Amino acid sequence: MEKELKIAVIGQGYVGLPLALAFAQHFPVVGFDIKESRVAELQRGIDLTKEVDESQLNVSILTYNNSGGVKGYKPSTSISDIADANVYIITVPTPINQFNAPDLTPLKSSSKLVGTVLKQGDVVIYESTVYPGCTEEECIPVLEETSKLVFNRDFYAGYSPERINPGDKVNTLETIVKVTSGSTPEVADYIDDLYRTIIKAGTHKAPSLKVAEAAKVIENAQRDVNISFVNELALIFDRLGIDTQDVLEAAGTKFNFLKYKPGLVGGHCISVDPYYLAHKAIQVGYYPDVILSGRRVNDEIPVFIASKVVKLMIQKGIDVSRSRVLLLGVAFKENCPDTRNTKVAKIYEELVSYGIEVDVYDPWVNVEEVREEYGIELIKEDKLLNTRYEGVVLTTAHTDFRKLNIENMVSSPAVIYDAKAALDRKIIDSRL
Repeated sequence: MEKELKIAVIGQGYVGLPLALAFAQHFPVVGFDIKESRVAELQRGIDLTKEVDESQLNVSILTYNNSGGVKGYKPSTSISDIADANVYIITVPTPINQFNAPDLTPLKSSSKLVGTVLKQGDVVIYESTVYPGCTEEECIPVLEETSKLVFNRDFYAGYSPERINPGDKVNTLETIVKVTSGSTPEVADYIDDLYRTIIKAGTHKAPSLKVAEAAKVIENAQRDVNISFVNELALIFDRLGIDTQDVLEAAGTKFNFLKYKPGLVGGHCISVDPYYLAHKAIQVGYYPDVILSGRRVNDEIPVFIASKVVKLMIQKGIDVSRSRVLLLGVAFKENCPDTRNTKVAKIYEELVSYGIEVDVYDPWVNVEEVREEYGIELIKEDKLLNTRYEGVVLTTAHTDFRKLNIENMVSSPAVIYDAKAALDRKIIDSRL
């Protein structure tokens, strides 16, 4: 294997950028993305995802320029900049379509792109979350067809699932064990050694690409099912008139009780990956009842929250159709600008369908992205502080929101609902 590496990381989002910068401390790395605005932002040393230290980003770019491309990082939209790479790492999104089926368009497009520059002896590593078998069944044929090279003779492949946790500054790329795999035993060793240069926590070499793919997809399917259980408990306990958090706190005193909390399950992983596993299971003749029932329960929660808020408003004698409700947060998790697949959008839609005027405030997120993706116009802080609401719903537990005086933001009567169990119980009417 070639030791004087040049690495191309395809996709410079939440996964690709931290990975590229980590490798750039040891090798020359080109961070390739088809989105020109994203690359232009990176070239200016700006990262709107807030996943990396911008000073590190700037230093890495300077290192590349000053060393003549011997080490460091170069963001680019030009295919010619990745033509001389010998390791290609693909970190593009793997979403679902409107029928909850895998949408492999970004994965196949990036495979075709890499295929146009693939050379003898090159290695292509996939990090995007897929179902077991996807890399060999869907991606490798595209590489072969585009490059006219033969797999495992002319070029090789690996799969090393991403484990990025957006917004988490403790469990980072380097501190989480990395699963690796390769298309031959020699390539598996090579890829494992490569990742060991950046992963302080070490690696786990899986026996095959399929095993590595399966390991990734079940991580998030497991969390989804566990959260769906406590979400179902929340639906039951609401009908019984008892507080779910009180029940979980009591049950949590047992040493082996798993302390999951109910909540909105959005984002690009937990709410998407189970559909990839279910898709493959159905292909091989098994209907995954538990996985899909968990998905159904979790998808009910936004509607439940919206209807609960409306019921509470009616009970207080508030004219719902003439009311104004504030949603605090649109990011899918706290202290993070990531709005991918956020379930707050569904709460918004439900409340609007009742004739409610809904304001959404979130200082963390990209206003244009939210407008473009969800059709929601976010309000600014001055409007937030100068409006009185008949309802306030905490939908994202940003640290900033804990400092707000929510009682001064509501009229009388009003409903305050805490979907994150983060507010003082004295000021809220109900919580999930």
